[in-house]
Amino acid sequence: MGKAVGFGGVFLRAKDPKRLQQWYHEHLGVPLTGGYSSFEGPEAAGTTVFSFFPLDTKYFGEGSQQAMLNFRVDKIDEVLEGLTAAGVKIDPKRQDESYGRFAWFWDPEGNRVELWEPAAD
Repeated sequence: MGKAVGFGGVFLRAKDPKRLQQWYHEHLGVPLTGGYSSFEGPEAAGTTVFSFFPLDTKYFGEGSQQAMLNFRVDKIDEVLEGLTAAGVKIDPKRQDESYGRFAWFWDPEGNRVELWEPAAD
């Protein structure tokens, strides 16, 4: 039987899709590939999680946000420094787990976004 072998994409609604895609490119280094973004090649290897949360979860923040992006990052502190320098709203909460470090911020359209630096092997 066939099976899923990874995450194929994340698709979100946006008021200004081109501007928001450019913002993610500028502030997180998300590659631009024509009309969309994609991660390919050896540096894209790693874990991608697909999970569900209860309708009343506060994990995505307050409000009615239906999905949350999680970006694997190589140096979470450097990413947060760049976002802070750019005036991005950063959640002061941090979470350290055996499998990595987590932090959150809000993009220009108010979406809460999670950063994850996997633990070193």
